[in-house]
Amino acid sequence: MSSTPSNKFLPSPKTVAILGCPFSGGQPKLGVDKGPIHLVQAGLINQVEELGWRVVFDGHHQFEDISPPPNGIQVNATGDPAVDTLNASIARLRSPLFVAQVCESVASAVQAHAEMGHLPVTLGGDHSLAMGTISGTLRTYDQACVIWIDAHADINTIHSTDSGNIHGMPLSFLLKLNPPAPSPDSVLTKFDWVSHLPAERLVYIGLRDVDKGEKEILKKHRIKAFSMHEVDRYGIGKVVEMALDHVNPQRDRPIHLSFDVDALDPSVAPSTGTPVRGGLTFREGHYICEAIHETGLLVALDLMEVNPALADAESVHQTVAVGCSLVRSALGETLL
Repeated sequence: MSSTPSNKFLPSPKTVAILGCPFSGGQPKLGVDKGPIHLVQAGLINQVEELGWRVVFDGHHQFEDISPPPNGIQVNATGDPAVDTLNASIARLRSPLFVAQVCESVASAVQAHAEMGHLPVTLGGDHSLAMGTISGTLRTYDQACVIWIDAHADINTIHSTDSGNIHGMPLSFLLKLNPPAPSPDSVLTKFDWVSHLPAERLVYIGLRDVDKGEKEILKKHRIKAFSMHEVDRYGIGKVVEMALDHVNPQRDRPIHLSFDVDALDPSVAPSTGTPVRGGLTFREGHYICEAIHETGLLVALDLMEVNPALADAESVHQTVAVGCSLVRSALGETLL
């Protein structure tokens, strides 16, 4: 059954735009680019239509006009220790030019649908794509807040990252935590298009695998985060209420919900790139989506990091089915 409380920002008839983004460039594991295809093949479009939504399927963006540049970033010593240190950090990033170009393309696609009054549902793909999806939302709804559901904080800066994988860094670009580009031809200028999300308009739920540098960033910038400790202590209902009270106290801001399936316990969603035990249960994950829908404020949704290449067929089917049901819950499916 579906529940359709009035949405304060979407015109009638309510329309979902599904954007498939088969992209894996923000991390090294193959297969996450196949996630959107599996979700659509599982019948997601028809499932959303059965909830009473008009659906526009924007296809699977293949980024045909974007060629991956060479991975290596060449930097030359300048003699300035600060600049050389910055350039060394930049050189560690994996495929930054490719990620920046793809995410900028995604931002434009999300923006175009949002400006038409659609609710963009972006299917990833790795979570670096959120740089694009959230930027597209903020271009249309400049007061939007973000609820980030994830086992990981994804807020490493170019200095704090150990891996250089940009799927662990999108929020540092959105919050403008990275240093300014040292020169006009620096790789960092390729991220200048990223919209600015104020730290007070971000909240996390589900964290349990946070790097040391990320913990320092969260404390320094007073970013609100509800780890699994808080979920265990208060229960998911209270946690969602407290999260909304922080980023949306008057319940008048548009909400962008960005959901990484690794927020769920691996027993629930095993087919993902960086599973971490002790995660959200099936019902806790779905409750979050149901509660956000009930606000009538949802304007954009990401479902990221479904990777059909990392588990057996049964586990892949289970994870894809959970991904589809999370989307349905965020769009109004109810238990009764």
